[in-house]
Formats: sequence, structure tokens, C-alpha cells
Amino acid sequence: MILARLAWRSLLNRRFAVILTISTIALSIGLLVLVEQLRAEVRQGFQRSVSGTDLIVGARTADVHLLLYSVFGLGDATNNISVETYREILDQPGVVWVIPIALGDSHGGFRVIGTSELFLERFRYANRQPLELAQGQWFDDLFEVVIGHQVARQLNYSLGDEIVLAHGSGNVVLESQMHDNHPFTISGILAPTGTPVDSQLYISLQAHRAIHIGWEGGTRRPGAEVPKDIARDNIDRLEPTSLTALFVGLERRAAVFGLRDWIRNYRQEALTGILPTPTLQELWRITGVAEQVLRLVAGLVVLAGLLGMLTVLLTTLNERRREMAILRANGARPWQIAGLLVFEAGLIAAAGILAGLLLALAVQAASAGWLLNHYGLFIETRLPDPTLWKVLGGILGAGLLVGLVPAWMAYRRTLADGMQIRH
Repeated sequence: MILARLAWRSLLNRRFAVILTISTIALSIGLLVLVEQLRAEVRQGFQRSVSGTDLIVGARTADVHLLLYSVFGLGDATNNISVETYREILDQPGVVWVIPIALGDSHGGFRVIGTSELFLERFRYANRQPLELAQGQWFDDLFEVVIGHQVARQLNYSLGDEIVLAHGSGNVVLESQMHDNHPFTISGILAPTGTPVDSQLYISLQAHRAIHIGWEGGTRRPGAEVPKDIARDNIDRLEPTSLTALFVGLERRAAVFGLRDWIRNYRQEALTGILPTPTLQELWRITGVAEQVLRLVAGLVVLAGLLGMLTVLLTTLNERRREMAILRANGARPWQIAGLLVFEAGLIAAAGILAGLLLALAVQAASAGWLLNHYGLFIETRLPDPTLWKVLGGILGAGLLVGLVPAWMAYRRTLADGMQIRH
């Protein structure tokens, strides 16, 4: 109790320097916690992207490439899948549903997905959470489109707005690439999910087929396009000729390996079937370099904070020579003075860690809504996981070790040295 009282009064006497030191440590700890929390949330965001889908099927390509263009909307398919193959997979034993996906268009830099009502009914994200409409309804008319939350927010769209899609998936779109003869009306806006769904637009497969009649060579053939009224009257004849990818749901998950082997050995065309979760983990390993760099930067910032604390302790040590001498004169032993300095260092480190943790949690809570609305990143405000608690405990231990340096210096000083006046 006496040691604690002395340490507390000593810190209060040097409160300005102590507050600055605690603030420095708090900022470094806050950065470390934020980096670790964001890293964990981004990793979970990868896992949130698709849930409940047992298999993703596309043309023969690398597993990660298929995942990127089918789920994340990054890159383009090497080839398409025939409708006959889609129907044959649908007829396989144990297959409950198959969501067809057709790519090839964009709007304002966002990917356009041709699909069916099964996407809304069967697609799941996070822990099998279904998609929900924040406004409006799923497309009903041939030329209606449903847009993701990020599309609506960034392009400032609302229900009933008319938009024109562009041929191709690039960010730079030429006038000749616009499907300007077939404008779409926004019928629905999806609720935010924190997944790539937020940054995509959805039209029917029939609409996808209708706007590409006359574009078979990749460019528009004047006069070959079908007018909107005629397309609506012949909607039953607008079945897609090919698809980009398939999301497959099975009755029993154990059957996924058998179906994957069947797809790999399919003789009619070259196919690839991937399990989403293992492929997501492989993708995360590829992008893990950036994660390690962030960890390194955060660790260096914490090290800088501890070195700053050591600098303050050493700077004030010489100013406290008379204080040490008075304590020695009143019967304090050298090890007790050393213990006092270590205790003070521990108090400063603990206060900095606590303040940094509270700062990180406050920043997470304040920015969660903003990150979801502006970047589609879902951040859950929560306490650190056990691993991070161990790291924080190690930092507290490092703070105590830092306190050993001035403690050892004070221990070696004698009472006579403390009473000397140096010029």
C-alpha cells in the first residue's frame, strides 16, 4: 500500500509528462487493436461472402479465379457453360437447387448479374442469412433491375429511376458499348450485407439475353437489336444460350465430393467445381502478405510507444535524485526504490493499454455504420479475442521490463550520490 501510494503521488507530481506518455502508449495500443480487429473482421467478411452454397461451378480455370469472378465480381470468365450442362447438373442426384449466373455487363463501374428469382430465395451470406430487400421488390418486368446497397448509395439511385447498362465489365465505357435502346427501371434495392452483393446489379436471365441479341460478336450490329415491346411479347423465347457460373445446393453436404468429381470428369465440356470455404481460405492466404505488413507496422508503433515511455522515465530520473535520496534517508532500501520505479512503469503501461483499448472500441463503434455504408465493410464492435489479450499482456510485461532500466540505474546510486550537487 505504501509503495502504491508513493507511486501514485509521484506520478501526480509529474502528471503532464505522464499523461503525454500514457497518450502515446494509448494511441499505439489503439492502432494495434484496430488493426487486429479489422484484420479479423475482413477475414470474416471473406467468409461472409457466400454461405450455404455447397459448390460453385464454372468453366475450366483456377479455383481462386472462379471464386473471384463468380462471388467477388473481379475479373472475367475464361469461358461460359452451356445451358445443357446446367440442366444436366440440375438433374444430378442430391442436387436441390442451382442458381444460374450470367455476367458480361456493368453500370457505373458495378457488375451486372443476370440470374433468376432463385438468387433471392436461395443465396445466403454470413451464417446462412437470406438476402432482404430494403425497398421495392424483386424484378418482375423484363426490363426491371434490382440494385445493391452500395450501388444505390454511391450513384444516388432510388426506386423508379431509369438506368442504362453497358456492354463489358470495365470502368471506362464507350458510347458504342451502351445498351441505350434497353433502359432498365429500378424495382428494388437490397438491404446492406457487407458482402460483394452490395456492389452488384441484378437482372433476369431473359433480360440478359434480350439486350445481347445483336451483340453476338461483342459489338453492336445496327438494326439487329430487339425492341423492348417485342422482347416482352416473346419473353418465353428469350432463354439464355450460355451461363457464366452456377451456385449449387445439395440435399446432403457429404455428397459434394462425389458431385465435384463428376464435374471434373464431365466429358461434354471442361468444367471446374470448387468448395467455397476452402477456396476462400486459399484466397486469404494469397492476400495474407498485406495482413502481415499491417501487423508489423502496428508492432513498430507499439515499440515506439514503449521507447517513448523509457525516454520519459530516464529523463525524469535525474530530476528525481533528491527524491531518491530522501527515500533512502528515511530507511528505504535500494531494491525498494527500484521496485517503486518498476511499479510506476507498470502503472503507466497498464493505463496506456486500458486507454488504447477503450479508444479502439470507441472508434469501432463510431465508424461501424460509416464503413458499412461507404465501403460495404461490416465491423462488429467487440472485445479482443484471447490471442489479442495475450498480446496485450505481453505488452504490459514489456512495460515492466522497460521500467527495469531506470530501476537498475536508481539501484546503483548511493545515498551520497543522491545528495551531491552537480554543476
